[in-house]
Amino acid sequence: MRTFYTLFKWLSALALIGALAGIATVAGIYYHFAPQLPDVETLREVKLQTPLRVYSADNKLIAEFGEKRRTPISYNEIPTDFVHALQAAEDARFFEHFGIDIKGLSRAAFQLASTGEIQSGGSTITMQVAKNFFLSHERTFTRKFKEILLSLQIERELTKEEILELYINKIYLGQRAYGIQAAATVYYGKPIQDLSLAQLAMIAGLPKAPSANNPLSNPERALGRRNWILGRMLELGYIDQARYEQASAEPITARYHGSDIELEAPYIAEMVRSELYEQYGEDLYTEGLRVYTTVDSRLQESATRALRQGLHAYSERHGYHGPEQQVALAELDQPARLKLLRETPIFGDLQPALVLDVQERSATLLLRDGSEATLDWDGMAWASPYKSVNYAGPEPKTARDVVAPGDLVRVLPRDAGWLLRQIPQVQGALIAMNPTDGAIRALSGGFSFAHNKFNRATQAYRQPGSNIKPFLYTAALEYGFTPASIINDAPVVFHDVSLESNWRPENDNGRFGGPTRLREALYRSRNLVSIRLMRSLGIERARDYMLRFGFSPERFPANLSLALGSADATPLQMVTGYAALANGGFKVAPYLIERIESATGELLYQSQPLRACPDCTYHAATSDTAEATATADGEPTGPIVMVSDTEHAAPRIITPESAFLIQDVMRDVIRRGTGRRALALNRSDLAGKTGTTNEQKDAWFSGFNPDLVATAWVGFDQPAPLGRREYGSTAALPIWIDFMADALEGVPDRTAEPPAGITSALIDPATGKLAYPGQADAIEEYFRREQLPTEHARSPEEQLAPPTTEQIFGYGG
Repeated sequence: MRTFYTLFKWLSALALIGALAGIATVAGIYYHFAPQLPDVETLREVKLQTPLRVYSADNKLIAEFGEKRRTPISYNEIPTDFVHALQAAEDARFFEHFGIDIKGLSRAAFQLASTGEIQSGGSTITMQVAKNFFLSHERTFTRKFKEILLSLQIERELTKEEILELYINKIYLGQRAYGIQAAATVYYGKPIQDLSLAQLAMIAGLPKAPSANNPLSNPERALGRRNWILGRMLELGYIDQARYEQASAEPITARYHGSDIELEAPYIAEMVRSELYEQYGEDLYTEGLRVYTTVDSRLQESATRALRQGLHAYSERHGYHGPEQQVALAELDQPARLKLLRETPIFGDLQPALVLDVQERSATLLLRDGSEATLDWDGMAWASPYKSVNYAGPEPKTARDVVAPGDLVRVLPRDAGWLLRQIPQVQGALIAMNPTDGAIRALSGGFSFAHNKFNRATQAYRQPGSNIKPFLYTAALEYGFTPASIINDAPVVFHDVSLESNWRPENDNGRFGGPTRLREALYRSRNLVSIRLMRSLGIERARDYMLRFGFSPERFPANLSLALGSADATPLQMVTGYAALANGGFKVAPYLIERIESATGELLYQSQPLRACPDCTYHAATSDTAEATATADGEPTGPIVMVSDTEHAAPRIITPESAFLIQDVMRDVIRRGTGRRALALNRSDLAGKTGTTNEQKDAWFSGFNPDLVATAWVGFDQPAPLGRREYGSTAALPIWIDFMADALEGVPDRTAEPPAGITSALIDPATGKLAYPGQADAIEEYFRREQLPTEHARSPEEQLAPPTTEQIFGYGG
């Protein structure tokens, strides 16, 4: 008995010594590693890498930039079924343990002792948080021990809910998806809260092996993993037998969903990205910024559609260029044909299709989804062969004149069937702006961003042609001309040293109208009148005034050709200039970003644009408040810029009287001039101007009402003639009309009231003088009060009467 007691004492002593040694060892290891451990408290301030997201003004997602797709959510937003699925898959005792699972660690220790390496970690969710946020993924004892120590610290500092929230937002789940909300969107196209039990279990199975258990790349293994998790949920009492059987029987429904883009506006997205990259650098793609633009989704959709329709219409007028590719159908089996179609990108609204068979008046097509479709005759009857921009071949008589088996073509879906189309070789741009503050409401920089990323709305400097004339005519009105002023529309020859030769400008139609009122000269776009106006004003004075609308001085020639639009300007510059004509004479600056929010919703930036303010009090600008237009000797060249002390009031660059007059004159462009096609909109408040350059290389239309100003441009990227009968009124104006028809739907028709300094009178249309009493063809004209004519036109009777002595000699008697 005494021997047993002695043995017991020794064993107890040895056990105590071993325990003390173990504690000492653990303590030693802890104090060895403790200084190397990061501060767990930083988890409270952690910033998850979240992509940049760009939205329209009405909160529709335009684009997402960033390598990692992630949408963080709070613990309260996690479905209970997912929490249980995750526990079943990763850590059943998560809400009970203190950060480590002894059984799991024992298993890992046994593997390390028996094999020399750790084959399965036995990690808890807390340990995975420690690893994912602070440590590498190497499988070593040192890293594992640090993981354990960090887990213990995390459990002391954070609640279980905070730990789980960090975990579900951080983990990688395949297909660039980080976090469960991004995974739900990628695999199922909807938020995590809307997924079924089976779908939640599928996502819960991904953390262990995002590639091996992926339902897209390895559906059989993913299905097995999902059903095992469902079985564990049943075993742990999280679900009952009925739910288990229903979820286990559910087929795999996962498929890849790209970014949930709600609005097609890639040119807008790139403008935002490039502007902010200069400020944020690479952090732009990871900070989770939310950028809200000024773009209206309805107007943007209309702009994209109108521009593409206009470019398609031009393309059809000039003939069919033929298939993009011709293949031997007999050499391609069905998988090879589909591979060809799926490798052919979709550009704009055009899908690739392969012609399988051709009948007399139709063709059979193979589409990229594997289905077959019929291309009817009315969908291809337009396709006369292209010969040149000036000539298309004979009209086709049968489908065989258009397509052949093996043709890779482009088609456009419609309500009933398909239309044969081709990627337009011509390009264009359309941009719309709120004239009150310069907010860009819609912008399309070309037919397809995927096909060509060059943004013609902001980057293409092209000659505006007659589209620039309203700025010259506004200068004339500011410097003493009236809408009734008579200018001679007659041939003239100039010898201008800067033009290097004699110059004989002509009107577009080759005819001359003789003495012409200024109003008529603008709405008929008379080139000779414009040149004489600039000559009368003086080239320097006219040019300086035109530059105040926001153009680049280095691209504005200082010669008479400027009167016909020989400058270079972008569509953005043109629409900005027209905004001043539309808003009553105020200079606003274009802007695209309305506000920027952080990933947590904190407001980082709010735009504060200058706004047109007709009711504000204005005074002459000084050198330190605005850029008063002046000559080299400091004398004003004409009407100076006016500024207001009211906050955010835009400077006034046109007097109220001239602004009203030019608007009214430009309404005649649509009522009776080169913009008459816009009468189809049945509105009285529209004004604008066409523009066509030499050899018809550029076609323009810019126009507005008080609520919206828009510019459309059509041309080749490498300047070349557009072809016969392609003018601003035929190539660009229809695009503008299609857009404005949608944009102004439901918007009340309204025109500006004349300011106090404006009056009207009946005049003789031939002379611009006051109409004689009873004149039948008299027209009403607006004038500044101080410019109202005092002399009457002579009646036919007076013209036939012999002259008086006063008329002959200048005095009576």
